Order: sequence, then C-alpha cells, then structure tokens
Amino acid sequence: MSSSSFAIWGSVALGYAPMIDKQHQVVATRLTVFPLRPDARLDAAELIAALAVAWPEGGKTVVLNAVSESLLAALLQTPAPKNLLIELPAFMATDAQHAEALAGVRARGAKLVLKGRPLQPLAPELQACFGHSLLDLDEERGGDGTPPWPGLPKLVSGVRSSADIEEAFKRNATAVLGWPMQGAYEPVPGAPAKIEMQSDLQVIVQLMAQLDQGEDSDKLERTLQRDPTLAFKLLRYMNSAAFGLPVEVSSFKHAIMLLGYARLKRWLALLLATASKDHSMRPIMFGALRRGLIMEELAKGMDEADMRDEMFICGLFSCLDHMLKQPFAKLLEAIPMPERVRQALVDESGPYQPYLELVHAIEHESAFDFRSAADQLMLGAQEINDGVMRALAKAAQLE
Repeated sequence: MSSSSFAIWGSVALGYAPMIDKQHQVVATRLTVFPLRPDARLDAAELIAALAVAWPEGGKTVVLNAVSESLLAALLQTPAPKNLLIELPAFMATDAQHAEALAGVRARGAKLVLKGRPLQPLAPELQACFGHSLLDLDEERGGDGTPPWPGLPKLVSGVRSSADIEEAFKRNATAVLGWPMQGAYEPVPGAPAKIEMQSDLQVIVQLMAQLDQGEDSDKLERTLQRDPTLAFKLLRYMNSAAFGLPVEVSSFKHAIMLLGYARLKRWLALLLATASKDHSMRPIMFGALRRGLIMEELAKGMDEADMRDEMFICGLFSCLDHMLKQPFAKLLEAIPMPERVRQALVDESGPYQPYLELVHAIEHESAFDFRSAADQLMLGAQEINDGVMRALAKAAQLE
C-alpha cells in the first residue's frame, strides 16, 4: 500500500526534523502532525498504518508529535510498532482518565516520550511507560540541566542552530530534535574567508562542469577515476531501489548511456550534497537529501522534465552554503547551477522559490506557514503530504 492511499494526509499539516545524538548521527525522524481543523476526528489506526509505509516495523525510529489531544488519546489505545515513539504531554500523563490506556501501553511493552515537566510526580508504574523525557530548549534553559525524571534520558526540542545543539548537549541532553541551520549561511566574524573544498567534492564539481560543457564520456570517466570511492558511491546510488532503473548499472559509461547528461548531473548533485566527511554535517546532509526529494515529488505535475530535475537539484543545493560555509553568490563561482535554481538560492525569486518556502515550513513544523505556502502554490494538503511521505520513504532507502 502506498502512502497516497491514506485519506488522513488530506486532513493534516506535516512537519519533520531529525533526532541528532552527541556524535551528530541522525538516529530518528520526528514527524509532527497538526489537524487542519480543530474539530477534526483523525483515525489513529490509519495514521499508524500510514507511518509504517515510510518507517516499516523493525526499521528506523520515528518520533510522533501529534498536536491533538483526541488523537493522542486514541493512539494510546492503538497497538503500534516498537520503532514508533509517541510524545505524550505531561498533563495527559498525569490525568487519571488516561491511566487505563497507559497501563495497556505498559502491558504491550511500548515506550512513550514524556513531553514537558509534570506539575505532580508520576507513580512508578506510570513512569515505566516512558523511555525518554522531552523538553523544549526554552523550557530547558529555565532549569539546572538535570533530567526532569531520574532514569529517563533527556531529549531537547526546538533547536535551530549548531550553537543550540551544543548548548543542549552541555545541559546533559542525550539527543536533540531540530536543525543545525536556519536561513542562509552567514559567515562567522573572524572565521577564515575561504574553506578548502575536500578533494572528492572537487571531483564532483569538475564532473558537473564537464557535463555542462558536453565533454565526451572518456574525459568524464578519467575525471571520475581520480576518486574510486566516489565512483563506487555513484554506482551504488544508481543501483538502489529508490533510483528504479530496470537494469543494473555496471560502469560510468553505462550510466551515461542509460541516463543522459541531464539526469546524470542530478545524481552528481546528490553526491555533492551528501559527500562531506565532516561528522557535524550529517544532519545538514539529512536535510539536503529530503529537500531535494520533496521538491522533486512536488514537481511531478510539471510538464517539463528539466524543471523536475532542477527542482530536485534546487532542494539539494539549498543546504550547500551551510555545508561548504560560503554564501551562494560565492559558491556560484565554482559550482554549475541552472538559472532557475540560482534565482531561488541567490535572489530568493523565480518559479522554485515558493516550493522552497513550503519545504522550510514543513521543516520548521509550522502549521501556519504550511497553510500560507500551500495557498500560494494552490496545492492541497493531500498532494503535499503524499509527496512528503514518499520522499521520506525514498530518502530512507537511499541511506
């Protein structure tokens, strides 16, 4: 069953963010679900079934932030896979009317995430239902850094920069929920004016330039042979289930024959956006891949194949300024970029900019901005959310 089979996606706004541990690994995805109407009655079983498409049982962990008390109450009574962690606000955890449902959660061996500081102590049998505690960064700053509940690892949400992330870890967070970047990259005062691009990234940029210039496959292959690891990674991407080619790609020349220069360039863009060896860049690469795939999904109704490929590249490249620590205007001097992508990233204009705004709204988990961006593009929630869920599932396959 595909994610587009679920009617629930027409009744909600979605947001997502990575869960990042102290090694800067992305260990889970947080999915936020906002009802578009306060009186909407959402089907908990359908939501769990829809999530299982992108995050199958036994696979990667998803943390569900359902912004609806009635939906949360229903979720407590609905069996869910072990890799689904549901956030439960503290006021619900201490409400006697949910005690029986929480006992059922405990009996199933499931674990919840306790969100916020309860105003009264939890009974030991209730605390046993929770595997983590969760505080917003602003809420956490009002404390002394100790976990709100002894024995429960502390998560911190609401981070919007690498400085926020490091602050949360200094305050004894086990992991954080949020992003290390927000907005365009701004050079840090006193930092080096130019950061040397690592050698494998230089090879990718050179290949993209050669493709732009229409150089023959022999020259392209000689360039790629400078970095055998890069060649292996490119072929692995192309032979993945997410790529969907009917035959196995056996060589770079074979890839050119099957794909042509335009589609090969988009996969070089993917490599460029995900090839950094800097561990602190992992969450940014996580975001870049999903931005590209979401924008590609949103572009499926466009007539021009070139525009669909460019939307993919636009999403991928929208994080390059943070990865390479240079403003986009400077990056354009070295990295070939289609004009409509340049307009979106440098001028914040052009046909792709409204789609980027929608992706930003989804990343920031803002229902208001989601509605505003969707209205501007005249897209419905069902179409947007179907695309988001397909993209998140495809990203997990590629990783």
